Amino acid sequence: MTQATLVMFAIFVAMALVITYWASGRSSSSRGFYTAHREISGVQNGWAIAGDYMSATSFLGITGLIAFYGFDGFLYSIGWLVAYLTVLLLLAEPLRNTGRYTVADVIAFRLRGKTVRAIAAVTTLIITLFYMVAQMVGAGSLINLLVQRIDETYAIVIVGLLMLIYVLFGGMLATTWVQIIKAALLLGTSIALSLLVLAHFNFSLFALRDAAMSVNVSGHRVDLLHTGLFFSGPNGAFDVVSLGLALVLGTAGLPHVLMRFFTVPTARAARISVGWAMGLIGAFYLVITIMGLGAGTIVGQHDIGKHLRDTQAIRYIIYHPEQAPELNAELARDGYIVPQQNDNLAAPLLADKLGGPLLTAFVAAVAFATILAVVAGLTIAAASAFAHDIWYSLIRSGAGTEQEHIFVARAAALVVGFAAIFLSVGLRTANVAFLVGLAFAVAASTNAPALILALTWRRFSRTGAICGMLAGLISSLVLMGISPDVMGDHAIFPLRNPGIISIPLGFIAAILGTLIARDPESEAMFNQLQVRANTGLGAEV
Repeated sequence: MTQATLVMFAIFVAMALVITYWASGRSSSSRGFYTAHREISGVQNGWAIAGDYMSATSFLGITGLIAFYGFDGFLYSIGWLVAYLTVLLLLAEPLRNTGRYTVADVIAFRLRGKTVRAIAAVTTLIITLFYMVAQMVGAGSLINLLVQRIDETYAIVIVGLLMLIYVLFGGMLATTWVQIIKAALLLGTSIALSLLVLAHFNFSLFALRDAAMSVNVSGHRVDLLHTGLFFSGPNGAFDVVSLGLALVLGTAGLPHVLMRFFTVPTARAARISVGWAMGLIGAFYLVITIMGLGAGTIVGQHDIGKHLRDTQAIRYIIYHPEQAPELNAELARDGYIVPQQNDNLAAPLLADKLGGPLLTAFVAAVAFATILAVVAGLTIAAASAFAHDIWYSLIRSGAGTEQEHIFVARAAALVVGFAAIFLSVGLRTANVAFLVGLAFAVAASTNAPALILALTWRRFSRTGAICGMLAGLISSLVLMGISPDVMGDHAIFPLRNPGIISIPLGFIAAILGTLIARDPESEAMFNQLQVRANTGLGAEV
């Protein structure tokens, strides 16, 4: 299996490198590097947006969450799908018409403040780093599962270096086409796996349902279709609401997704791209649900853990009774090294159970290609935040040359890439869906309030934007730091996702800041923003 895996990995990497070489000649200007010269059609952009969403977070993380927590894991996919209604109705067309390269462009066009642009750029960097870490953690698990000679740390480094090659030389054009190709491959692979799951149950959804309602976990019957397996206890309902708010509004603030609307030639193409993305993403999450239930019933939670122990698919830890009393006490007493559970591997293990080593290798290779494409898009978003918003717009006040602009963007990509590698190594045992949920919380608490209020409220001011983004950023990071996912049983904040607190704080602080300090200049720009956002007059074409 190792040889087949390496061959398939090599094929996908070679395809991406060919695309990068083809796109390199058209990415020598800032317009080409950031927006692919605005020549991406609505249908192409829809597939690329779907590719951004159909990531390791979904294919690996949500499949594992559903396999272990059933309906509660499914709630992640519902939130991500519904989120695009917010983008379609509120943001797609205005963003295309108002901004040039980044989310901060839209906010700064209305509010005309260097501080506002700087804060928006910093939040972009934080959000993209969280998201990149999630993808690269999934890549490390995949490579180490199938090629045990490669440690997870080295696997993450390999992914990071390949990602940097795509971005540094291919820019947005290469990233877009890699996303389109991998979206088609991933959707096709997921449909095939779901059909194999249904075939296992004689194509009876009722048989799959019955099996999911009677999963044997350590001698106990578990109903995966019952609520409360993950979001349990007195705070379970609040956890669900918090996650839903973060996912729905977080999409409206994700820099790498919103940047896609700057790549299309018209506002109509932006709307078309959202329609295509919603259809593709909806189909994908439907089959992901079948895959997750299939992994929980056909592979089994115990066998997923057993397989991890046998193949050393995740990094082992030395057992310490005071740190992890739930681990295997008998093995610990004998001095054995005991693994942590990693449900990110449910999808490839399902492929192994249903199709054998070759299908497993193909599924892992497709997921690997998915991760490379997503982290490339995230890297461009982060690089643009520093090069365009901080260096070109703030430090150089728009006076830098084109060559300088591109050089700084590529240097920023290098720094961001190495930072993501370092963080991914430290968080390599985390579930990727959890990590992305945190990225969504930051996006929903910072960028979403500023964008929505800037586009809809005439009185919205610079002070309001600064207060809102800072309040959302600080509260979401602090609450994450004291949550159960970080502090375990010693958590101060009881919820896994801070959205239910940090998102209202972001909006309230933005509103209060506006009411305290009026900004006539920003109010005067509202009419110009409305004309440009709704008609496209004055927008860059």
